[in-house]
Amino acid sequence: MFDLLIRNAALPDGRTGMDIAVRDGVIAAVEPGIAAEAGEVIEAGGLLVSPPFVDPHFHMDATLSLGLPRMNVSGTLLEGIALWGELRPTLTKEALVERAVRYCDLAVSKGLMAVRSHVDVSDPRLVTAEALLEVREIVKPYLYLQLVAFPQDGYYRGPGIVEALERALDMGVEVVGGIPHFERTMEDGARSVEALCRIAADRGLRVDMHCDETDDPLSRHVESLAAQTVRFGLQGRVAGSHLTSMHSMDNYYASKLLPLMAEAGMAAIPNPLINMMLQGRHDTYPKRRGLTRIPQMMEMGIPVGLGQDCVMDPWYSMGTGDLLDVAHMAVHAVQMGSVADKRALFDAVTVNSAAIMGLEGYGLAVGCHADMVLLQARDVGEAIRLRPVRLKVIRRGRVIAETAPEVSVLRLDGRPGEVDPAGYAPGN
Repeated sequence: MFDLLIRNAALPDGRTGMDIAVRDGVIAAVEPGIAAEAGEVIEAGGLLVSPPFVDPHFHMDATLSLGLPRMNVSGTLLEGIALWGELRPTLTKEALVERAVRYCDLAVSKGLMAVRSHVDVSDPRLVTAEALLEVREIVKPYLYLQLVAFPQDGYYRGPGIVEALERALDMGVEVVGGIPHFERTMEDGARSVEALCRIAADRGLRVDMHCDETDDPLSRHVESLAAQTVRFGLQGRVAGSHLTSMHSMDNYYASKLLPLMAEAGMAAIPNPLINMMLQGRHDTYPKRRGLTRIPQMMEMGIPVGLGQDCVMDPWYSMGTGDLLDVAHMAVHAVQMGSVADKRALFDAVTVNSAAIMGLEGYGLAVGCHADMVLLQARDVGEAIRLRPVRLKVIRRGRVIAETAPEVSVLRLDGRPGEVDPAGYAPGN
């Protein structure tokens, strides 16, 4: 007797006709034709069951603050930072908590159950850290929230930031962040990478730095981050986020840098929606795309997780909480349209990001947490193409969100009465 049985599911690895049995919040069996009773049975009908979506790069302290105190007229990264600097002194814990929890409602409805959020620690009041630590506890039953101590203004650029970052870690923020390219000089940026990696090594923590989020091909702090990763023995615990300067670097230097990252066991977290929106702003034409070298990183064996970064905040007026929007943009922006490419990008919003965050019990194997999403699509390529309805969102074997199937009614003589978007892929 199982608590939950999902019948006739397609899995991300290409297997079809699979049943998934759940007992006590854990996956107990994954095989075809499970002959057993269950308290609840879900007929997948050949549709895709995926592990939860995972967002390895987000700013939950800023989410849903679009228009406060005003709109970003230029649409640039620097105006967004300036706007956040205006808003920050007015932030209250109550407002931060309310916006963040509302966003988590949206995220869960999209099958997103784990988020790594950077928390700005540039204001020594640390109201952002207090608020997000409270949010972490509120949403813990249904969403895993991992927090990064992030000095948005630069580790060395403002008074009290060095001390504030340490205090945030003492409070329970569990990842060390940084932004070396925003320090006043390249030398300060390199010093900040060293100092922050030393803190992570001393405390046994992970590192996730905004690194070279610029169009400048000479912004090369990724190299410093790789070197300090090896120096402090942080292999497998360090991620570089954005890395957009790499889209402007010459190929010879990139041929040196990518092996250094692979040697250091670094992960990369591009953010396709934001990178496409914010980068290349000084270009006329030709105009750079703004994304780092995702296919080349994957070829080198560098773990790549795709992040959403922002939803309706000073930097980005768009966003839906849907990681498949992120993968969909990546398909187009870095021209990864093959079947294998789309599988790799689906992994980048699921299993890769889970590994980068160090999630335990994640996946669709026996013994994993029974956290799953049933999508109105038949394979991962179709999931990215359609960004389909999440028919069921399951947490520890319990349905916590569901959406009716998307079906259009046609009133056309001689044509079918209904259109199901999941039925249009060749071979379906």
